[in-house]
Amino acid sequence: MAETEKYDQEEENSPVKQVALTVPTTDDPSLPTLTFRMWVLGTLFCVLLSFLNQFFWYRKEPLTISSVSAQIAVVPLGHLMAKYVTDRIFFKGTRYEFTLNPGPFNVKEHVLITIFANSGAGSVYAIHIVTAVKLFYKKNLSFFVSLIVVVTTQVLGFGWAGIFRRYLVEPAAMWWPKNLVQVSLFGALHAKETKSKGGLSRIHFFLVAFVCSFAYYVLPGYLFPMLTSLSWVCWIFPKSVLAQQLGSGLHGLGIGAIGLDWTTVSSYLDTPLASPWFATANVAVGFIFITYIATPITYWFNFYKAKNFSIFSSKLYESNGKVYNISSIVNEDFQIDMAAYNKSGPIYLTSFFVMTYGVGFATLSAVIVHVLLFHGREIWEQSRSAFKDKKKDIHTRLMSKYKQVPEWWFVCILLATIAVTVFACEFYNEQLQLPWWGVLFACALAIFFTLPIGILTATTNQQPALNIITEYIIGYIYPGYPVANICFKTYGYVSMRQAIVFLADFKLGHYMKIPPRTMFLAQVVGTIVAGVSYLGTSWWLIHSIPDMCNTQVLSPDSPWTCPGDHVFFDASVIWGLVGPRRIFGNLGAYATINWFFLGGAIAPILVWLAQRAFPNQKWISLVNMPILIGATASMPPATAVNYTSWILVGFLSGFVVFRYHQNWWRKHNYVLSGALDAGLAFMAVLLHFCLGMNEISIDWWGSNADGCPLASCPTAKGVVAKGCPVF
Repeated sequence: MAETEKYDQEEENSPVKQVALTVPTTDDPSLPTLTFRMWVLGTLFCVLLSFLNQFFWYRKEPLTISSVSAQIAVVPLGHLMAKYVTDRIFFKGTRYEFTLNPGPFNVKEHVLITIFANSGAGSVYAIHIVTAVKLFYKKNLSFFVSLIVVVTTQVLGFGWAGIFRRYLVEPAAMWWPKNLVQVSLFGALHAKETKSKGGLSRIHFFLVAFVCSFAYYVLPGYLFPMLTSLSWVCWIFPKSVLAQQLGSGLHGLGIGAIGLDWTTVSSYLDTPLASPWFATANVAVGFIFITYIATPITYWFNFYKAKNFSIFSSKLYESNGKVYNISSIVNEDFQIDMAAYNKSGPIYLTSFFVMTYGVGFATLSAVIVHVLLFHGREIWEQSRSAFKDKKKDIHTRLMSKYKQVPEWWFVCILLATIAVTVFACEFYNEQLQLPWWGVLFACALAIFFTLPIGILTATTNQQPALNIITEYIIGYIYPGYPVANICFKTYGYVSMRQAIVFLADFKLGHYMKIPPRTMFLAQVVGTIVAGVSYLGTSWWLIHSIPDMCNTQVLSPDSPWTCPGDHVFFDASVIWGLVGPRRIFGNLGAYATINWFFLGGAIAPILVWLAQRAFPNQKWISLVNMPILIGATASMPPATAVNYTSWILVGFLSGFVVFRYHQNWWRKHNYVLSGALDAGLAFMAVLLHFCLGMNEISIDWWGSNADGCPLASCPTAKGVVAKGCPVF
């Protein structure tokens, strides 16, 4: 067995305390990686996670099954294969010599399987295009064209990831907080640990937490759904519209609302246990300002006729408070029918939806200014290779002995993907509507924003969204083409987001000492397999579930309401079909929202000046304006109770436990996060296939997930809405 390498931890360990406490500082280069077990189990879990995540994505409470679940489940299977698969050596003595069983199941195989499976975790954004065109617009989009869009949007990010590795993977300051959850879990599953007297080892702690999470989820997942959002203010004032607007966790501002359900805590904002406290605090301040100050002022002073509509919703309205009939303004050529639009009148948004777009504008300019002010010098110095001879941390030194992935590999994939995309958009233009120059422009936007967004994600675990600016720009340049708009948004936004995913995986491999070329191969294959699996699952569901996503036809208790796709469709109407000029421009009601661009650009400058004026006030350096301003970027479809619950758990973990019980935090914090994710995921799948598919349900007071029926009511005089009092 090769000698394990280890460097002096005191001298060369990571300067980031959380990394130094969590990531191992050893490596065994002799461990096999590209094994038969890795390919079989990696492919299996990639397909399985892709299927399950797309299956649950269309549901009322979308459940994201992370790669942590695969990380847990693969362990016994890996050991079984190591025990029972033949260890015979094929083609012995030749250059093609290989074996199906190179020995015990090892941690590097495990990491690669998890990275392979991670391609199937989350969601494939391009599936929104398929859903919007086929289910909402009810137009044609072939499977072949859909497959091209799905695969190219996923693979395009490899190019950006390869270009920015030196900035976002190698520096120790780019520490990617979320990766520490998996690093800690790998340690718990593979390290031989002796438990302290009266305590639990990490693997025993994980098993206890996993079983508890698995057993508990039967309550919010089936028996007592109200635990998802305990909006107690609504119980005290069952007939008050104002109280329910303030107190509803799902349809209002969520004052006092709390969710005793891990899906509520982590479904949209990811695990709070991986968020540094300063980032959680920035999100908390931004959420409080937008939700409890800006939105109430906008609503109760009736700006933009706000009282005619719900206080919190992503729906589009006519001026009289009725939901806008979008299909009535789409002509046979899949463009806006101006005569019908003029008859129906302009589109109106709820006050919170307007505020969401405003902070989206501000976040964009804040990201650019923040990165230039706070990271501009480092970027410039690294661009000039000024750091080449500087002292590296232990992890970069350990990785330096492996062959790196040549940059031309990434460039080839990038050019080939762009070429295929341009071909598809030109040859199938009647389905995609996007011209060739739109593809190139989207790529330019993606490469421009990958670095600043990557820096924020790598240091704060928060990822500001780029989708608003992409749809805003193409909406002005190429109005009236909804599919072109969402394709441009997907290529401009998703390729950047995929680059961030690939870079995070590179950093995970960096921490776990996986050969970079092996990582690259697993990511490429996993991404293509996941894209095909996601599309196949979506296509099957679209053609097998009647009226899926049509909330006006579905029964009230149907789970197939597609909340995320409704937001995506509404955005395609706002930015693509109608166009930003008729909503946020000189022809629309919300032109003043454009001032948010200026406000977002000024905010980081104020922090930068304050930091220099008061250098002894260390807390000022922790104020991160892009994260603070963009805190509510996930709302909607995320709701107030998602944020209140996430912030509370993040405070307890990142501040209380990390500060006062650091040994416990070091040993158990990330393990707990993985156990909660895995236990919930397994129980959710079990509940669906045992009870949900057989339509076995219970109906009682606790089955109502919110208990605030009046929270969505308008409050303007004379506006009539079903189930609401008339003022």
